[in-house]
Amino acid sequence: MKDDRFSAIRQMLYASGASSIQEIADAVGASPATIRRDLQVMEQEGAVTRTRGGARIADSVGIEVAFQHRERQNLPAKRAIAELAFQKVVPHSAIFLDAGTTVLQLARCIRLDPMPLSVFTNCIVVAQVLMDVAGIKLTLIGGALRAENASMVGALAEAMLERLWFDQLFLGAGALSDDCCIYSLDEAEARLNEKMLARASAKALLIDSSKFGKRLPYRVAPVTPDLQVLTDEDLAPDWRARLAEAGSAPVLAPVAGGQP
Repeated sequence: MKDDRFSAIRQMLYASGASSIQEIADAVGASPATIRRDLQVMEQEGAVTRTRGGARIADSVGIEVAFQHRERQNLPAKRAIAELAFQKVVPHSAIFLDAGTTVLQLARCIRLDPMPLSVFTNCIVVAQVLMDVAGIKLTLIGGALRAENASMVGALAEAMLERLWFDQLFLGAGALSDDCCIYSLDEAEARLNEKMLARASAKALLIDSSKFGKRLPYRVAPVTPDLQVLTDEDLAPDWRARLAEAGSAPVLAPVAGGQP
């Protein structure tokens, strides 16, 4: 029960920012006295920073919670897209799985229904999901750790990609903007994603419909006819037409509880 309460407090502080003891107590259904004791323990563990009359989440823990939060966003759509992508995985091939949260769902599909594969990834969490799966030969590329999504990036990771070639690439994206280009929140990640696209025979972009029409700071690459866009059925009609004009008509995954 205490672990569940601690988790609820971390989630609440991540979502709400600095909060008072009473606000935390109301959110997690505990007494203010219990919350005071919890916050004292959590501060000793480095999970929160106490403030006058309340607390905020510690920066390092905020990164972990942020990853968990992103993974849960639009989860039904991400799972539907991952199941669609799984149908396109070719047994006995060499595939690259990047560090996107939708790609992570694909890794979980592979774990549930494994096949002989050589899997390369720059994502520590993807590697953890697949590291003990029979028939999977797993390679985690090296580099500098980007804690926000547990990925390896930077010059060393880019140099390793130059020595590799993949039958299939499954790439995630932070945003797909009105210029029909993929964008990333991180410069090093954007450079590495661009390298991935240059090192694969077949390329698939796994991106849920909520990320269309948005722009992040760093451009990765444009959508081209050799990049297959896998998304969910909630994609707006104008985006479907725009991608078709770019030569990459999207493949739409039905979402449980979504459109018929």
